[in-house]
Amino acid sequence: MSDSTRQSRSYEPQAIEPEWYARWKQMGFFHTLPDHTRKPFCITIPPPNITGSLHIGHALNNTILDVMTRWKRMSGYAVLCLPGTDHAGIATQNVVERELAKEGVTRQELGRDKFIQRCFQWREQYGKRIYYQFEKLGCSFDWERARFTLDDSYVDAIMEQFRSWYERGLIYRGTRVVNWDVKFQSAISDIEVVTEERQGKLYHFRYPFADNDGYITIATTRPETLLGDAAVAANPSDERYKPLFGRMLKLPLTGREIPLISDEYAKQEFGSGAVKVTPAHDLNDFECGIRHNLPQRVVIGKDGRMTQEAGQDFAGLDRYEAREKVIVQMMNLGLLEKIEDYTIQIPVSDRSGEVIEPLLSEQWFVNMKSLAEPAIQAVKQGKIRFFPERYSDIYLRWMENIRDWCISRQLWWGHRIPVWREQKEGEARHAFARTREEAVLALGTENVQQDEDVLDTWFSSALWPQATLGWPNATDDLEYFYPTDLLSTAQEILYLWVARMIMTGLDFIQRPADQTIEEDGLLLKDGKTRAIIPFREVYIHATVLDENGERMSKSKGNGIDPIELIERYGADATRFSLLQQAGKNQDIRYSSQRTETAAAFCNKLWNAGRFVIMNMDDQTNGKLPPKERWRQEDRWIISRFQETASSVNSTLTIYEMDDAMRAIYQFFWNDFCDWYLEMSKVRLRSEDIQEQNDIRNLLAYILENLLRLMHPMIPFITEELWQTVPHKGETICLSSYPQGDDALLDKPASETVEQVIDVVRTIRSLRKEGGLAPGNRPAAGAICTDTASRTALESSSTLIIHLARLSSFRIYNQSDPGLESRLSSPVKGGEAFLEIEDTIDIEKELSRISAELEAVLKQISRSEGMLNNATFVERARAEIVEKERKTLAEWQEKRQLLMARMDKLKRDLSP
Repeated sequence: MSDSTRQSRSYEPQAIEPEWYARWKQMGFFHTLPDHTRKPFCITIPPPNITGSLHIGHALNNTILDVMTRWKRMSGYAVLCLPGTDHAGIATQNVVERELAKEGVTRQELGRDKFIQRCFQWREQYGKRIYYQFEKLGCSFDWERARFTLDDSYVDAIMEQFRSWYERGLIYRGTRVVNWDVKFQSAISDIEVVTEERQGKLYHFRYPFADNDGYITIATTRPETLLGDAAVAANPSDERYKPLFGRMLKLPLTGREIPLISDEYAKQEFGSGAVKVTPAHDLNDFECGIRHNLPQRVVIGKDGRMTQEAGQDFAGLDRYEAREKVIVQMMNLGLLEKIEDYTIQIPVSDRSGEVIEPLLSEQWFVNMKSLAEPAIQAVKQGKIRFFPERYSDIYLRWMENIRDWCISRQLWWGHRIPVWREQKEGEARHAFARTREEAVLALGTENVQQDEDVLDTWFSSALWPQATLGWPNATDDLEYFYPTDLLSTAQEILYLWVARMIMTGLDFIQRPADQTIEEDGLLLKDGKTRAIIPFREVYIHATVLDENGERMSKSKGNGIDPIELIERYGADATRFSLLQQAGKNQDIRYSSQRTETAAAFCNKLWNAGRFVIMNMDDQTNGKLPPKERWRQEDRWIISRFQETASSVNSTLTIYEMDDAMRAIYQFFWNDFCDWYLEMSKVRLRSEDIQEQNDIRNLLAYILENLLRLMHPMIPFITEELWQTVPHKGETICLSSYPQGDDALLDKPASETVEQVIDVVRTIRSLRKEGGLAPGNRPAAGAICTDTASRTALESSSTLIIHLARLSSFRIYNQSDPGLESRLSSPVKGGEAFLEIEDTIDIEKELSRISAELEAVLKQISRSEGMLNNATFVERARAEIVEKERKTLAEWQEKRQLLMARMDKLKRDLSP
C-alpha cells in the first residue's frame, strides 16, 4: 500500500483490482501441474458460449467456483481450475448469419467451408471476451490451459466418443418427434427452448362415432393438428369410456376413421377425459402411437406450413392460418362445442423467437438406457453427491425415465457428424470415418458423401471433464486430476449436461480396480475394472431473480450487468453481495442496494486495515506475545477467530456460502471492529512500551489471519492490505488458509468478554434512555446473581469504563439501599444500572421495561419456533442448534429479570 493509498479514507477498487489481477496472471500463480506430493483438487468450469457475455448467473457461479479454488489452493491442495468455452452451434451460426445479412450475403451463397471460416474469424475477434470478464470478476483460473470445444485435441475426443457408440450400436438413425425450429430449419435441444406463459384458447371439438351413434368431446390448444390425429385415447380406469374402447370415430374434415384406445397417458381430470393422439406432432403422442402401432402423419412441414397429408383444403397454408380454417369449418359442421380462455405454456426457440414445432423427423439418436443405468447407480450409491441433496431425487427421476437423445442438428457450425454414405439405388451403406480417405477405405468406393448435419453442442460438452484433461489419450493430467472434485452449475442443465457427463464419464474412463479407490466409481462385472465418475460433488447454485422475484431477461429489461456493478462498486463488493445470499434457498432476489452494502463492508475493512497499519511501527512483527501477557479480551478475540475459521471451513465444505459470509461478517464487523479495536485503544495510548508493542502485534496478527480467511471471497482488497502487514510469502493467493486451532479456544475468556459486551451495550442503551449527552460520564454499576458474573465484571471494570464512557463502575449487592431508584436493565447474570442523581419516573420506567419485554418475548417466540421445527433440528449443524438453545436460555433469563423488575416497580408505585 503506497503512502497515498494509506491516506485514502475510502477503498478505491478501480485503482487496485486491475493491477493485482495482472500481476497474479503474470506471475503464474494460477497455473498448476500434477504434484504427487500434494492432494489434487480439480474443477473444470462450465464452458460459456463463445457468443456469451457475463450475466449475473455467470457471476454467481464463477464466484462460487473461484471461492472453492482459492480456498483449496490456500489449504495446500494442488489446484487446477480449468476454463474454456463452447462453440455454441446454433447461437454462433445465428450471430454470424446476422453479420452476413448486413453485407447482403447468405451462408448458402458463401458456401459451407467459407461460412465456417467466417465463424472462426468471429470467434477470434469476439469469442474470448467472456474470459476478460471472468478476470474482472477475479477468477483465479488456469488460463494457460483454456480449452475450446473445436480445438483439434477436443475434436479427437468427440470422434472417439462417436466411434465407440456408433460401433456398439448405441448411435442410430431413426425417426422420432423432436423440437423443430422452423426459422433455423433444425432440431434444437431442450435448453434452447424457453417456455413462455401466454394467454390462448382451449377448443372443445366433437368427434362423432363412425356409426353416427354419439360422439366424444376432446379439448386441444392446437386445432391444426387435428388433421394428423391417429386415435383418441382415454384412461383405462375411466368408467365413462370402458364400454366404448375399440369403437371407431370419424375424424372431422378428413374422412378417415380412427380408434378410441385405452392408454394411461389420458388423464381423467383433464377436460372430458379423452385426448386426441397426433403421433407426428407431439412427443407424448408419439410414445403413445408407438405403444399402439398408430400411423404417423406429418401434416405440418419443416417450414411451418401444412403438407399434402393435411388435405387439399389446407396444404400450403401457414400453421396458424390452418388453425383458423379448422376452427371455422368445425363450427360450420356444428362440431365446435365451446372455446375457453386458457393459459398455455408455449415452447419458444431461445435463438429465433419462433414457436417450436414438435415434429416427426429423421435424425441421429443415442440409445440411452444402457448408458443411464451406471449413472443411476453412481448417485444411488453415493459416489456422486448433490448439494442441495434434493437434486439427487430430481436427477434419478429423469434418468429412470430417460428417452433417446437426438444428437443431430441441421447446421453448418459445429462438429460435423462423422458418418459417410455410399449412395446406391435402393440402399445407402454408411460407415464411421474421420476423413474422406478413411470413408473410402471403409466403404470400398470413391462414391462417398459425409452426412450434412452437425452434432448437438451438448454431445461435445458431455465430455468436458475428461476431454479437457487429455482423454482419449492417457495424459498425466487425466491420471492425476481425474475424477474432478466439483461441478457447480445451474439447475436447468441438470439433465442436458450434468447427467450426460456422468454417463460419458462412467462409460469411457475405466481403470483397474486395484489402482483406484472405491469411492471413485463402480466396480464392473469382471470384478477387475472400475468405471470412474467424472466428479465427486455437484453443487446446484441458486437462480438470481430481480427484486420482484422474476427471472431476469433481455425482453423484460430487468437484467443486471455484473460488469457495470464491478465498474461501479468493485469485484469484491459484487462477489460479496452474491455470496451472502448463496445458501440453501434456490432463489436469490438481487438488488443494487445489496452491492452498496457489500461495498460499505469493503470500505470498513479498508479503514480497519488502515487503523492497524497506521498504528504499527518498525518493531511490529505480527507475532503473538507470550500467553502470560494476553488479556481477557486478547484471549477472547483469538478464541473467537478460531471459532470463525472453523465455521467458515466447515460451511465451505458443504457449499453454504451464506453461512460462511455470515460468520466472517459477524467476526469482522462486530467482534473485531465494534469491540476489539475499541478495546485496543486503551493500550495503544498507554505509556508502557511493552503494552503498546503487544497490542500492535495482536492487531497485526488478527488482521493478517482475517485477511487470509476472507481472501477466497474478496481477493483484491485482501491482497492489497495483506501486503502491508507482517506476512510470509509473495502473495496471499499462495498463503495458508486458517483452519481454526482448538488449542487457542478459551471458553472462560469468551464468556467474560461477552458478559462485558452485554453490560456495555445495556449501559449505552440506558444512557440513551436517560437522555445523557455523549460527553457526560456518569457512574454505573451492576448487581450480580452469581459469583462467576461478579468476578468477570470486577476484573473488567476498567474496560467497561472505557467502552461505556463512564466515570466509575462498581459491583453492588442486592441488599444495598437505593438501587431500586436507578435506571436499570437486566443483563446476563444480573442487572446493570446508571447511577444518576435524579429519581426515576416509575411509570416511564415501567413503560420502557414493558417495551423491552415485548421485544424479548418476540425473540423467545422466534427461537422456540426454530427449536420446535423438526426439520431445523435434524438438518442444521449441531453447533448451530446448540447455539440456538443457548440463545433461548439467555432470552428466557432476561425475561425473568425484566418481569421481576416490573413487579418490584409496581409494588413501589402502589400506595
